[in-house]
Amino acid sequence: MNKKNKLALTGGAAAAEALKQIEPEVMPIYPITPQTPIIETYAGFQANGEVDTEIIKVESEHSAMSAAIGASAAGARTATATSSQGLALMHEMLYIASGMRLPILMLVSARALAAPINIHGDHSDVMGCRDSGWIQIFCENGQEVYDKTIIGMRLAEKVKLPVMVIMDGFNTSHSVENLEILETKIVKEFVGRFEAINSLLDTDNPVSYGPVALQNSYFEFRIDEEEAMEKAFEEYQKIAKEFEKISGRKYEFFEKYQTEDAEKILVLTGSASGTSKVVIDKLRESGEKVGLLKIGLFRPFPHKEIAEALKNAKEIIVLDRAQSIGTNPPFYSEILNSFVGTGRDLSVPINKKIKSYIYGLGGRDIFQKQIEDVILGKHKGKYIK
Repeated sequence: MNKKNKLALTGGAAAAEALKQIEPEVMPIYPITPQTPIIETYAGFQANGEVDTEIIKVESEHSAMSAAIGASAAGARTATATSSQGLALMHEMLYIASGMRLPILMLVSARALAAPINIHGDHSDVMGCRDSGWIQIFCENGQEVYDKTIIGMRLAEKVKLPVMVIMDGFNTSHSVENLEILETKIVKEFVGRFEAINSLLDTDNPVSYGPVALQNSYFEFRIDEEEAMEKAFEEYQKIAKEFEKISGRKYEFFEKYQTEDAEKILVLTGSASGTSKVVIDKLRESGEKVGLLKIGLFRPFPHKEIAEALKNAKEIIVLDRAQSIGTNPPFYSEILNSFVGTGRDLSVPINKKIKSYIYGLGGRDIFQKQIEDVILGKHKGKYIK
């Protein structure tokens, strides 16, 4: 392990710190709560001469992603950030970024969507674009935000797909924690120098981006994108293992907490994972065989590995911080898919209870007693209010 520095940072500042060490060449920005501290902090680094990034101040989030697409296609290492309605406004351009196979890194402080207007954290915004071709990585706390920003940049450039690194709005983005920060030299060596392929500015080898693709070729583009997403499984593991060597911190597709002999396993992601671990420990002390599975990599979703991790549980309790109005909520649907088969050679049958609950919409807090009641079967109804 290399020498590390300790700093007290919010999740947003942790993201900006990691970006400072990566030092993207271009960063289109537009403010929106609770993402603004990320770009505000980074703009301060640039103003103080700590980074040489070209910051582009645009008129909307749609323009921010449009500028990111142009910069990345031109061969620049590119990053941006957003939240909520801003991510929704980008929606059209998200598909263009992934379809062009552009390795853009985007930090998202996940936040509720309007209407009615709400500025606090839930996962509605990022779930709305889960099929847009972006890799999506969730974070529990500020340390994970810092670490996964670095991992995410390298992963994007390796598989040539854009990456979202997601933190819970306010709960993580504005909460101060003591973090371990790597030396900048080590981070730069880990991420490496960005070598663009088929750059628009490579005039000796002219290319076209986003041409018309009709019946004779469009299908193949989609297949190529899916194959790149499948490749992200292997590359994520490799990159995370390399990161562990320089940081001492281990990241896999998901974290298993007290699951080895667990008869009941709670499944969720984000900042509520920490509270859930406290509940798991408390129930363990009273003799309950309970555990937690915290999902980190959401797109691509590790169905086979999830099914294996949950195969011995008699009961699985899935907590979603978002709705899919008119059908099952997102994480619950993916857990069900993990057992019934998704084309990834799954063979674990459903012989257990799989329960679904929705919590934390609009930033509403979830408390230890509520999580405990859900695990013990005392909570009634779909919503944890």
